[in-house]
Amino acid sequence: MEIDPDAGGSLYRTLAGAVIPRPIAWVSSRSTDGVENLAPYSFFNVASVAPPMLMFSAADAQDGLKDTPTNIRETEEFVVNIVTESVAEAMNETSATLPHGENEFDHAGLTRAESETVNAPRVAESPVSFECSLHEMVDLGASTMVLGKVEWVHVDDDVTTDGKLDVNKIDAVGRLSGSLYTHTDDRFSMERPP
Repeated sequence: MEIDPDAGGSLYRTLAGAVIPRPIAWVSSRSTDGVENLAPYSFFNVASVAPPMLMFSAADAQDGLKDTPTNIRETEEFVVNIVTESVAEAMNETSATLPHGENEFDHAGLTRAESETVNAPRVAESPVSFECSLHEMVDLGASTMVLGKVEWVHVDDDVTTDGKLDVNKIDAVGRLSGSLYTHTDDRFSMERPP
C-alpha cells in the first residue's frame, strides 16, 4: 500500500495505528469560572528536559477549541496525570462527550487533589502528576499542540525505589488505535552501544 497525503482523505487511522504505543496525557484543568475538566490525549510526549516540558496535541472541535485547550489558553496552567492500569476504566469514562460544564471527575468517580503551584486539580489516583504552566500553544490545522513547562511533580512513593521513580513499578497504559490499549509490563532490556 502506498499513500499520498495530498490525494485527500484522512491519515488518522494510519498515523494512530502505526505510531504505537502512545502514552496518554490525562489532562486536568479549571476554567476561569471554576469548572474543572479532565480529558485524555494520546498525542503526548516529553518535549524538553532543560527546561522540563511536556507536549500534547488536542483535535479541535468543529466550532473551535475543546474545553481543555480553552481552559489552558485562558488560565495558562494545567496538570498532566499519568494513566495506569488501575485507572484505565476511569480514564476511558473521562473521554465521554459530556454537556459543557459537566465535571469529568464526578462523572468517573475520581478524587481531586490540590496542586502546589497551579489552580487546576490533579487526579489523586494517578501515581505521577506534572503541574504545568503554559509555554506555548501552536495551531496545527485541525489540532492544537500545547507545550507546558513542568512547575512541580507529584510521585507516589509506591512507584519509587531508593528515592527515584522506578519504571518497573508504573503499570502505565498505552494507546494503540480505536478501542485498543496496551500494558507496559512486558519489558525487555538492551544496552546502548558505546
